[in-house]
Amino acid sequence: MATPRWLADEMVGRLARYLRFTGCDTAYARGRTDEEIVVWAREEDRVVLTRDRALARRAVRSLLLNSPSVREQWLAVARAFPGIPYEVAFTRCTLCNGPLVPWRPTEAQARAAPLPAGVLSAGRPTFRCAACAHVYWDGSHTAGIRRRLTEWSRELSP
Repeated sequence: MATPRWLADEMVGRLARYLRFTGCDTAYARGRTDEEIVVWAREEDRVVLTRDRALARRAVRSLLLNSPSVREQWLAVARAFPGIPYEVAFTRCTLCNGPLVPWRPTEAQARAAPLPAGVLSAGRPTFRCAACAHVYWDGSHTAGIRRRLTEWSRELSP
């Protein structure tokens, strides 16, 4: 089964970021009314992810999430849609959902970018969002995300 395109409302913003970490196309409806979210989801064929019962009922396709915990939310999505990825993919910007592209900065760009010392000299791959230019690399933050996603995915195993 193909992973759906998601539309997360403001109540599940952290979940949106985790889905983006794994490469899932996840729009985030910050500052939108329920009506705007319903229309957006219908126009782009997205599944609404929300903790709002009324919004979940109004959307053509939705998943009502009961917990405020990102772990519980991710597990609920994974149970409802088996096969969602749980590996960090470096394909989606966690800030804007734009596509990430491999990026090898010039010296001037490296000085201006928020890259920690040693990222480039260690040969770590770097990525940049084609939409907002945010820079990504595989570092300690990513290791923590990988660890959490691996732990969560084990909870799904029979």
